Amino acid sequence: MPRMTTDPGSGVGPEATVAVPLAEGVDRDVADWEKATAAVLRKTKKLADDAPDTEVWSLLTRRTLDGIGVTPLGTPAQTEHLAPAGLPGQAPFTRGSTATRELDGWDVRAWFVDPDADRTAEHVVTDLENGVNSLWLSVGEGAIGLDVLPRILEPVFLDLAPVVLDAPDDPLAAAKALDAVLEDRAVEPHPGTSYGADPIGHQVRTGTPADLGVAVQVARLAAARGARGIVVDATAVHDRGASDVQELAYSLLAGVMYLRALVEAGLGVDQAAEQLDFRLAATDEQFPTIAKLRAARRLWGRVTELSGVSATSRGQRQHAVTSRPMMATYDPYVNMLRTCVASFAAGAGGADAVTVLPFDEPLGLPEPFSRRIARNTSSLLIHESHVGTVTDPAGGAHAVEKLTDDLARAAWELFGELDGGDLDAALASLDERIETTVSQRALDIARRKRPITGVSEFPNLHEELPERRPYVRELPVRRYAVEFQEMRDERAAQPVFLATMGTVAQHTARATFAANLLAAGGVDTVTAGPTDGVEAVLAAYESADRPAVVCLAGPDPLYAEWGAELVTALRDAGARHVVLAGKTDVGADTTAAAGLDALAFLRSIREELTA
Repeated sequence: MPRMTTDPGSGVGPEATVAVPLAEGVDRDVADWEKATAAVLRKTKKLADDAPDTEVWSLLTRRTLDGIGVTPLGTPAQTEHLAPAGLPGQAPFTRGSTATRELDGWDVRAWFVDPDADRTAEHVVTDLENGVNSLWLSVGEGAIGLDVLPRILEPVFLDLAPVVLDAPDDPLAAAKALDAVLEDRAVEPHPGTSYGADPIGHQVRTGTPADLGVAVQVARLAAARGARGIVVDATAVHDRGASDVQELAYSLLAGVMYLRALVEAGLGVDQAAEQLDFRLAATDEQFPTIAKLRAARRLWGRVTELSGVSATSRGQRQHAVTSRPMMATYDPYVNMLRTCVASFAAGAGGADAVTVLPFDEPLGLPEPFSRRIARNTSSLLIHESHVGTVTDPAGGAHAVEKLTDDLARAAWELFGELDGGDLDAALASLDERIETTVSQRALDIARRKRPITGVSEFPNLHEELPERRPYVRELPVRRYAVEFQEMRDERAAQPVFLATMGTVAQHTARATFAANLLAAGGVDTVTAGPTDGVEAVLAAYESADRPAVVCLAGPDPLYAEWGAELVTALRDAGARHVVLAGKTDVGADTTAAAGLDALAFLRSIREELTA
C-alpha cells in the first residue's frame, strides 16, 4: 500500500458579501451583521470606537489549539468552494458511514473495569436492563479477570448485544477467552462485537513496542466469527494531551499500519478494512467534536479509497468516548455537564456508539448512581431530546462544514508528515507535537482563557469529595486541571487576609475574584468585611491573627484615596507580602487581575505563606 499523500478534497474560496436570510421576507447581508455586532462590542469596550466593523471577525473567532478558527457566523461564502459532503452512507462519508443508524439514535455503550466479579456482573445486568446496548469490557490484570468472563457474559444475549474487549496486556488471550465463550454457547456474535486488539495504542500509553503480528492473529480469530478484531483507539493520544488534529492524524497513522499488516498477512483489502473500529474522544467543545467526527469519516474514506477498498467497506465505524482529560477530580458533579455536552456532540457528529464515562471516573471505580447518570445521559438525548432522529443534524451549517474541512485538511497534512513507514519514528515525532500542545493548553488554563469550572474557576475549597474504591489498573491520563488539582491536594496551611475596602457593594467584585483565584490554588481566605478606613481594616487584621500575606480588594477610588496608607500600615502590623486585586499602583508587592498567569501567581503566594 502506498503512502497517503493525495489531497483529501477541494479548497476553500475567498470571503464575499452574501445575503443572509434572518426571517421570512427580511434579508440582511454580512455587513449588517458586522455593524450590529460592532455596536455591541463598542458598548462593552472590546472594540475601539474608530475601529472598522470588520474587526468583529478577529475578536469573535475562537482559535483551537491547532490554530484553526471557529467562526462566530457561518456564511455561504465560507463553503461555496468546498467539495460536496455527500449523503449519509455514501462517499466521502462525511455525513455518516451508513444511510441510517441501526438503532433509534446511537449504540449506548457502557464501560466496565471493576475486577470485583460480583459487582461487575450486577452492573452488566442493570445497565442492559436500563438502556445500554453494548458492553465495553476492560479485561486482564487489574481489570476483569479472563477466568470470570463466562460468568460476566452468562446473562448476555451475545447475538443481540455487541461486546468490545480492551485487553492491552494480552489481547490474544482475551480474544481466545471470548472466542471460547461464543463456542461454548454455540452462538454467533453481534456483528458489532470486537475483540479489541490495539498494540499501537498500548505502545502509546506504556512504551511497550507494538506487536502487529498479535493484531493479525486476533483479527483472524474475529473474522472467523464474523466479528471485528482491531480497535484504533485514538483516545490513547487524546489522554496524553493531543489536539483534535493530532488525534485525527494518529487515527489515520494507526489505521493504515493495521491495514498494511493485515493485507501483508494475506487478508483481502476489504476484509482487512472491515476488521477495524475507531475510538475517538468527545469533549465539551461541542462544535470541534462534531466536526472532528465528521472529518474522521471523510479522512478514512479517502484512505480506503486510495487503498483500493470497495465502496461498501469504506465507512468508518466510530465509538466516541467522553474525554477523560476534561474531567476533574474536584467538584466532580460538574463532570455531568461536561459529559452531557460531549455526548450530545458525539451523537450529533454521527458516532455509531457513544460511551458516557461516569462523573466520578477521576475519583475511582464508578458506583451504581454514577453509572445510572451516565447511561441516562444518552437515553435522555436519544428518547427525549431526539438528537439521533435526524442523521447529521449539523450538516449544511456553513460554520460546521468549514470547521470540518479545516480539521480534515490539517490532519491530512500532519498524517502525510508522519506516514513514513517507521512506526516508532512517527510516534516520537507526534509525541513532540503533543508536548507543545500540552504546554499551550496549560498556559491557556493558567491564564484562565480555558476555564475549568470548579477547579480554576468557582472552586469550593471546603467541599467533601465522594469516596470511591481505587482502580487496580489506572489509565495514564493528563487531566487538563492537573496543576490546579495538585495544589488543591496539598492545601496551604495559612490563609490570606482579604483587606476589603469600603462597603460590601464596593469591594465584592474584586474580593470575590481574589478569593476564587486563591481557592483555585488551595489557599483559603479571611475577609475583613465592610470597612471605612485604615483603622477598621487593621482591627480586622489583628482579629485574624495577622496572616503573612494580605490582598487588598476594593474600588479604584478608594485605592487612590487610602490604598497606599493601608499598605504601609499593614506592613507595619506584620504583613510580609501585599497583593492588590486590580492594576493600581499603591506600593503593593504584586497585583492580581484578569489575564494573569494564575498558576505562577498561586505558586508564588504559596511560597510566601511558607517562607
